[in-house]
Amino acid sequence: MPFLSDTLSRVKPSPTIAITNKARELAEAGRDIIALSAGEPDFDTPQNIKDAAKRAIDAGKTKYTAVDGTPALKKAICAKFSRENGLDYTPAQVTVGTGGKQILYNALMATLNPGDEVIIPAPYWVSYPDMVLLAGGTPVPVECPAQTGYKLTADQLEAAITPKTKWFIFNSPSNPTGAGYTRDELKALTDVLLRHPHVWVMTDDMYEHLVFDDFEFVTPAQVEPGLYDRTLTCNGVSKAYAMTGWRIGYAAGPEALIKAMGKVQSQSTSNPCSISQEAAVEALNGPQDYIRDSRAVFQRRRDLVVGLLNAAPGIRCPEPEGAFYVYPTIADCIGKTSAGGTRIGNDEDFATALLEETGVAVVFGAAFGLSPAFRISYATSDAQLTEACRRIQTFCAGLK
Repeated sequence: MPFLSDTLSRVKPSPTIAITNKARELAEAGRDIIALSAGEPDFDTPQNIKDAAKRAIDAGKTKYTAVDGTPALKKAICAKFSRENGLDYTPAQVTVGTGGKQILYNALMATLNPGDEVIIPAPYWVSYPDMVLLAGGTPVPVECPAQTGYKLTADQLEAAITPKTKWFIFNSPSNPTGAGYTRDELKALTDVLLRHPHVWVMTDDMYEHLVFDDFEFVTPAQVEPGLYDRTLTCNGVSKAYAMTGWRIGYAAGPEALIKAMGKVQSQSTSNPCSISQEAAVEALNGPQDYIRDSRAVFQRRRDLVVGLLNAAPGIRCPEPEGAFYVYPTIADCIGKTSAGGTRIGNDEDFATALLEETGVAVVFGAAFGLSPAFRISYATSDAQLTEACRRIQTFCAGLK
């Protein structure tokens, strides 16, 4: 009898974490490494949020809380959804977890049965398919190439839906591409979903506030109120407020689903950190200047990186609408050999040779379900980004 669960054979460790760890090991060994693999703002958490956490500690708010969030945080989340998204929820329709990942996982664990299908546009965040597999479902990736702006079309969604489809996972702006859906593009998708009442929508809005130029963020239940009763609107404080390590994610949806997710959480982690919840209340209710200021920095970095990467031979880098990622295609680099002697057979070969020969760590496209490409996180300094892109240009120029 094998000791480990058969379920584990269906999933793999996170490639982004693996590459980040490898880059860290090389740096500790003395290599000059520029890591562009982690999806994490490089800014510190705003001071007002840190101060709120300190006050909570001093006030002794260090005990267990309600399993799926304090009343104060749920109230702040309801106010946020009403104020920013035009969505009205009660506290009973809100759940809080230890990061956005746990929220998604709880929902899948609470709803999926063997044979249930989950539609996932590709490129996708690396964890979506594996969480579906862990929950016993079947991921159904749908490739969305650069030619369509890395966005799913209504015809593709229609073709992917079967009687077994339970969820459609939607992420805009996207990790890994930064692609954002306009209101009209999203309305085309919601029109399809209205025709299939057995399909639920799980929308990951984690990058909601990181949008550029004149792009307007919208979420599915906002665009199509007819989907309100079968949409789980997920978000968190990690990216918008530089609070990745605080681990607070949240979602709102039908009360029966929220109760089921709470049951899963009650038998796994129980409540999120009490201090982090107090900090999240301040993040949502307090001054929002930080979001405006950080968004301006990220837009400048996007423009810098897109321009430099498009100057590299064999790379084509679309300009994303949001998040802090770019997802350049490298079809013209495949089949060539690097200056260090590595044959580039696929995008994983490209990323490996790039790290070993130049010290730049990126995540290869196959990890996100669409090749040949790679993802760069530009959540680091202009100087680091400029040097990294210079090294990528040199590496690409050396491919023969």
